[in-house]
Amino acid sequence: MSSFPPTTTHYLPRYGPCYLCPPPARPLLSHHSVTIPPRRSSLGCCRRMPIYRWRWRCSASEQQQQKRTRGRGEQGRGVGDVIVIGGPPVDPVGFLAKMGISSKAFAQFLRERHKALKDRKVEILTRFAELPEVASGYELLGMHRHRQHRVDFMEWAPGARYCSVIGDFNGWSPTENSARDGHFGHDDFGYWLIILEDKLRDGEEADEYFFQEYNYVDQYDKGDNGVNVDELLKKVNVSYWEPGEDHYKKTRFEVPAKLYEQMFGPNGPQTEEELGEIPDAETRYRTWKESHKDDLPNNFPPFDVIDNGKEYDIYNIISDPVSREKFRAKKPPLAYWIEMRKGRKAWLKKYLPAIPHRSKYRIYFNTPDGALERVPAWATYVFPGANGRQPCAIHWEPPPEQKYKWKNSRPETQKALRIYECHIGISGSEPKISSFNDFTKKVLPHVKEAGYNVIQLFGVMEHKDYSSVGYKVTNFFAVSSRFGTPDDFKNLVDEAHGLGLLVLLDIVHSYAAADELVGLSHFDGSNDCYFHSGKRGHHKFWGTRIFKYGDVDVLHFLLSNLKWWVMEYQIDGFQFHSLSSMIYTHNGFATFTGDIEE
Repeated sequence: MSSFPPTTTHYLPRYGPCYLCPPPARPLLSHHSVTIPPRRSSLGCCRRMPIYRWRWRCSASEQQQQKRTRGRGEQGRGVGDVIVIGGPPVDPVGFLAKMGISSKAFAQFLRERHKALKDRKVEILTRFAELPEVASGYELLGMHRHRQHRVDFMEWAPGARYCSVIGDFNGWSPTENSARDGHFGHDDFGYWLIILEDKLRDGEEADEYFFQEYNYVDQYDKGDNGVNVDELLKKVNVSYWEPGEDHYKKTRFEVPAKLYEQMFGPNGPQTEEELGEIPDAETRYRTWKESHKDDLPNNFPPFDVIDNGKEYDIYNIISDPVSREKFRAKKPPLAYWIEMRKGRKAWLKKYLPAIPHRSKYRIYFNTPDGALERVPAWATYVFPGANGRQPCAIHWEPPPEQKYKWKNSRPETQKALRIYECHIGISGSEPKISSFNDFTKKVLPHVKEAGYNVIQLFGVMEHKDYSSVGYKVTNFFAVSSRFGTPDDFKNLVDEAHGLGLLVLLDIVHSYAAADELVGLSHFDGSNDCYFHSGKRGHHKFWGTRIFKYGDVDVLHFLLSNLKWWVMEYQIDGFQFHSLSSMIYTHNGFATFTGDIEE
């Protein structure tokens, strides 16, 4: 086992002690039974657990409160006091008084933290439409199959000048599949998009419509109905549009083009006298409306201008309520759009996959310091390069008929958690590294018979250094290939749920391995991509890298990683390893005196 310090609690109860008070005692987890009451649990399950509403009071606040109220009469009232006069407590200040916090230094600290929280929320919402999107990066980044016979690959590397995907599917060529003009390239935040288009088989012709889609996974056996696309489009027009309801403009540039021609064309006014007086907006609108009075009723826009003689009436637009409700009642022709898709058989007949299942690949960067090859940060299956092998990512896209199908749902969370902490590789009795399948067949029944209702797994995420017991993570979205495939781990979690066992994951977001080719260190050639630069970015005791938690893109990576394990592998909760390394710049290796400065 490694010499890492004990893990730190995930979160405190609702009315837990503040950081001025000493933390509650917590036993070390081992491979034997450990019973932890819910109010002292260091584990954050996805399900809501009953919370004992025990109220704690900070000892520092009590001492300060006694000093301020000593020698006062019954009428003495000061800011921050909690007053009880023959009735329930009165909270004159709000949150601080409600929680019994009277220390000015601590109150100022809370105000600063709350302001930092609001500033961080504003910073996030300037990049994302809503907060849940911050934890959904795995839906876009990495390798994803697109319905339009292609594979989209996205990676974050702001320090790179050039990006391409190399692998055994393209002869490890750094130029064949790259981010190039016409395929978006990269945005201002350093996200690179590479499109790997499926290759036409010999003798096959390209699709007539560029938006032709294929069913790969969901409803993959449907499609190939032989209906002509032109017939479907005609069917859409007949059922969706009313007779004569055609757009009265050919393009959206028709009106400004005509206006430009009238103003600056050869037949336009050449002098201010020829230009004449420009009528106001209402007059121009009335003139335009009169010129289109003979148009079809369905073509005429259902809007009008309100003019009650007020100054800004020209900006008040009213719409026809009948036309509005009629438009809202229409349903978009999605059914026909789906019907236009073809099935998997038609795709395999016409195309060769751009990157087949189990293909090996890496990403190629051109940086100011030269060319680099890296294992993608969002890869879901990785060979870390142990035993002298070259590290690479593995494209995991099994055929839909072979894709793992979940059999059991999540069990209910018990009031008392009896947790069995275990490591997959050392769970067997034989002198070898055990696998996910070995653990499923031999260990899970033993855990259930012993009376446990939770298993906590550590060392599951991919790591190159096996001696670190999985705590020096190199690939955060991948299960360790030493133990099996992603489907093997899904089977383990599914069988555990079938036995009524919750599955918790010991997650390491406090630091990462310092490996470069297979890890995140110097990922894009810069020293501050995912981690702090300088001494702050290195853990002086463990030789690992410290994440730059203040960066929005790093938060995007870490939060998406949590949701990935919950959604993809049905994990029920997490224990955050070494939380002190995430909170303190000294990584928890310091003497705690209880002062507010800490």
